[in-house]
Amino acid sequence: MGFICGFSIATGAAARLLSGYDSYGNICGQKNVKVEGIVNSGLDLTQKKYVFFLDPCNIDLVHQKIKSLALCVSACPRKELKTLADVQKFAETNGSTLCSYELQPSEYTTDPRAAKLCPKYPVPESAPIPFFHRCAPVNISCYAKFAEALITFVSDSSVLHRLISGVMTSKEIIMGLCLLSLVLSMILMVIIRYISRVLVWILTIIVILGSLGGTGVLWWLYAKQRISASDVETQIAKENLQALLIYAISATVFTVILFLIMLIMRKRVALTIALFHVAGKVFIHLPLLVFQPFWTFFVLILFWTYWITVLLFLGTTGNPVPNEEGFVEFRMVGPLKYMWWYHVVGLIWISEFILACQQMTVAGAVVTYYFTREKRNLPFTPILASVNRLVCYHLGTVAKGSFIITLVKIPRMILMYIHTQLKGKENACARCMLKACICCLWCLEKCLTYLNQNAYTATAINSTNFCTSAKDAFVILVENALRVAAINTVGDFMLFLGKVLIVCSTGLAGIMLLNYQRDYTVWVLPLIIVCLFAFLVAHCFLSIYEMVVDVLFLCFAIDTKYNDGSPGREFYMDKVLMEFVENSRKSMKEAGRGGGAEGRELKPMVGADEEVAILQEFHFYFFSLFVFTDCTSSGEVFVLCITQDVLLFLFVSLPITWMAEFLSQLRPSPVKVR
Repeated sequence: MGFICGFSIATGAAARLLSGYDSYGNICGQKNVKVEGIVNSGLDLTQKKYVFFLDPCNIDLVHQKIKSLALCVSACPRKELKTLADVQKFAETNGSTLCSYELQPSEYTTDPRAAKLCPKYPVPESAPIPFFHRCAPVNISCYAKFAEALITFVSDSSVLHRLISGVMTSKEIIMGLCLLSLVLSMILMVIIRYISRVLVWILTIIVILGSLGGTGVLWWLYAKQRISASDVETQIAKENLQALLIYAISATVFTVILFLIMLIMRKRVALTIALFHVAGKVFIHLPLLVFQPFWTFFVLILFWTYWITVLLFLGTTGNPVPNEEGFVEFRMVGPLKYMWWYHVVGLIWISEFILACQQMTVAGAVVTYYFTREKRNLPFTPILASVNRLVCYHLGTVAKGSFIITLVKIPRMILMYIHTQLKGKENACARCMLKACICCLWCLEKCLTYLNQNAYTATAINSTNFCTSAKDAFVILVENALRVAAINTVGDFMLFLGKVLIVCSTGLAGIMLLNYQRDYTVWVLPLIIVCLFAFLVAHCFLSIYEMVVDVLFLCFAIDTKYNDGSPGREFYMDKVLMEFVENSRKSMKEAGRGGGAEGRELKPMVGADEEVAILQEFHFYFFSLFVFTDCTSSGEVFVLCITQDVLLFLFVSLPITWMAEFLSQLRPSPVKVR
């Protein structure tokens, strides 16, 4: 990628991008070299530093460029020029010729070629774009066609205008709600730190009440507006009524799914509570962990800025070539024209690399905390120590892990692009196969991401390479997945409930505030913007907590595998986790009725038969929900949906259950307590 950047700059692309160039291949603001066969090329344009388009509103939507003759001028017209006489007067007054180079200002009103070589009038008022030396119209109304073309789901321009007016009318409310989501996220982080023991139950109760209350409020608002509806109702009020109905139905379906998941996981919270309590202590000892998302986001912004800049360089790189109209375009020939493909791969790989560096940094700091018996002996800055180890020893591990994710992500993105291009053209079978492939690659990507994160934790513990760490992490996960994976999932699910709580609270506040503007404001876009921002903010804060819980879980699994609490093999775990282990032993002893040595074994926290029963229960509830949803469809849609759900149940859900039962038979013998 450094070579691509250097090549684009060395071939003059940086100058063409920043200074701009005219339709004859001349770079504005400097002396130029003559292009063979092109008139008006090789001019000395030292005094003409701005690019001016004769018809800036003539936009080619297919090729995404301005389809107009471009010239280098010394100044942009700061006021509207309505006639050629005004253009001539502007040239004589400011010395900036807005017509083609072969015309002199005195010929603007007399030469018949002026209709083609002079700007289309009225010439709009324009101003130079900072740093890029292009004259852009101050009134961007001429770009409305291009903006509407980008929003493909809007077929009526009046809908787009109402949506935009709704956002502009509610901009103060949107900003206030975004600030509210930030405050709620920070409050939730404080609550997690200090009341982690009861956090799971508090979140569960609040989410249950919130989902029921939110659903009830939506149905109440819908019923209230439906009763008060009249024949003189405005179009905006009708659209808001329809939006309320959609929101209420969606909230009802979401609440039902939420209840099903919580019903299945209601008994799997003991270890989660212990892990949350220890995670709260981690944040007390390592408060800088909270700022990890901000540092990562800052680095990503810097890289994305660099990437976009180089991409723009590549867009102006190449040799001058005459086009069909006799003007100059810069095109690369040979293998070099495919450099932007590698540049796209670099975007994915380095973005994943930066995120992986964050995971390795967090894992290193948490591992240092967990395996330090005396917490007062912790390094002064465990996070900086973790960053130092990452830079000195583990960059190759992070690069390899991120590259594996890139190899899976690229085919999925290609399939998604193909699916988008063939939308409406392929048959039902092809559509189903494409969606199935995309779904499988997405699942594989998520599984590899989770395995990579645990591999980074294993690397932080043992300082081994990526492949060895991934193998060790996989073995640990297989040995413990069917015992506590469901419990660990509860932790992620509880944090997800925290995100849902913030989004629902912000969205509910938005609904109540926007309800006062229902007669003249469309709710859809403002509410979507607020909810998306609230989710992103909550995700930035809680993703670090989720990462800490996952790292603590793997440390706990390794600790219980190689230590049993006997002299010389003492546990590293916190007292809360140790109490959990002791309670598990006591419950196993009671279940085994004190059966000698077998009662003294460190048994699984969840039995194999019970684990399989959990999976079967989940599959039953989930399949029942799918069938119920399918029954609401009709005709061909019902047949297609029920077929997909049956295939999903037979070829995904049942094999997972059988594989879980098979893996439960491969567990190693339990560790004896001496």
